[in-house]
Amino acid sequence: MTGAKIPHVVVVGAGIGGLTAAALLVKAGLRVTVLEAHIYPGGSAGTFYHQGYRFDAGATLAGGFSRGGPHARLANLLGVEWPIQPVNPAWITFIEGQPIFQWAERERWREEIEQNFPESRSFWRMQEWLAEQAWQVSARNFPFPPQSLRDCGDLVKALRPSTLPAAPFALLTVGHLLPRRSSKLLRAFVDSQLLISAQTTSPHANALYGSAALDLPRRGVHHVRGGIGQLAKTLADWLTHNGGTLYYRQPVESIVVKQDGNLLVHTRKGLQFQADGVVANLTPWGLAEVLGKSVPQRLQNEIHARPKGWGAFTLYLGLEKAELPAVPADHFQVVVNAGRPLGEGNSVFISLSPQDDPLRAPPGMRTATLSTHTRVADWWLDDRSAYEEKRQAYTEKMLAAAEFALPGIRRAVRLCLPGTPRTFAFYTRRPYGMVGGFPQTSLLAARGSWTGISNLWLVGDSIFPGQSTAGVTLGAMRVARQVLDYFSAQTEFDGLILKAERLHST
Repeated sequence: MTGAKIPHVVVVGAGIGGLTAAALLVKAGLRVTVLEAHIYPGGSAGTFYHQGYRFDAGATLAGGFSRGGPHARLANLLGVEWPIQPVNPAWITFIEGQPIFQWAERERWREEIEQNFPESRSFWRMQEWLAEQAWQVSARNFPFPPQSLRDCGDLVKALRPSTLPAAPFALLTVGHLLPRRSSKLLRAFVDSQLLISAQTTSPHANALYGSAALDLPRRGVHHVRGGIGQLAKTLADWLTHNGGTLYYRQPVESIVVKQDGNLLVHTRKGLQFQADGVVANLTPWGLAEVLGKSVPQRLQNEIHARPKGWGAFTLYLGLEKAELPAVPADHFQVVVNAGRPLGEGNSVFISLSPQDDPLRAPPGMRTATLSTHTRVADWWLDDRSAYEEKRQAYTEKMLAAAEFALPGIRRAVRLCLPGTPRTFAFYTRRPYGMVGGFPQTSLLAARGSWTGISNLWLVGDSIFPGQSTAGVTLGAMRVARQVLDYFSAQTEFDGLILKAERLHST
């Protein structure tokens, strides 16, 4: 970019997606300003402080740190170290009280399959093979869904003869792979894993995406010391130490498209920024709100036609260590009734803070985050007393479910904070409190970063591959490529990617 004006990119939102894209753009030489509404980074993957406790707001575990994974590649690009430690087993799933251990070691996991699902050996063999093909392709910066002729060319380059046999499965679901006479236990187990990793269940989850999602525990799952929000803090610190600008307490009120194609970004506190491009770490609904009259018709059509995503009901607990039972893991998943639909308190994910992490709780205490999928529309009640009654009922359902994994947990509770989609909407400013991205069903319906405005891109869990900090990071790396391509800096960014891959190979 020597001799040319350095483009100024404004990033709206300091979630993992926004910070990843911002850091890569700074690394490539662009001028970057990040605007965050909250007082700390991370968004739905943030960690908040309350009465001496640090609670993970949403995500509690992270993958993608092993060789070739998105977080590992990003660390090599930026020269950062993540404050992580491996977790094994990743979690224990209780189906109507029966425990199933999600071991990291493949041989140990195969023994667990043999013990619990002997009728499904062929399914898990196929799942492992498909997952390997999916991971191989994603490690080659798979540009999906393609949004340009260049993307189409890169898409062809990312494929290999060894991965082509998996192509027909791109149009199938995980349900097509399951044995016809699957046990209730097997289907409940597979569906519960897919719901937390693909936002849908086996009849609808794409076979390739779903197979990779089921493989996450074998790819390595990690605690983040100090809470999941330390990932965002690591990125935010790198950004500000390397020339990027980050403003907190600056919620974006509007983005105006000027006649010359530039964008004006206004915050509610009166700041104004002129940008050559904007990366919005928002949902499509959130982007439409700040665009106002400038919202393109295609985006308007999408938010009217697309079903709203999931929300979460959460409990943030402060627990007395001495009152907790001895357990072989810190993370658990509970399915109360295998015959009933998942979510809404029938399936609950539970994460305890590590005993050896003194940053998370006062002495003698631990934190726990409990979450269940819930329909966002059901929480926007006009009657305040009805809302509070529903919140209390869900609190009781969640605590009852937690008893399967942590018997006597109620005795240990010293602090209990419930969170609903309305809570998430207030603190994260996500319309309706939607979290986790869109269900990963047909690959043909995968959403890219398009907005209908050429120098405005979406990033975050709304774009493919969506779910998880690893998925969001992978999507953000692609968006950074698109931004640099737009500003004719693609060659420089490719050089950084190649450098990172060489580091992996050594």
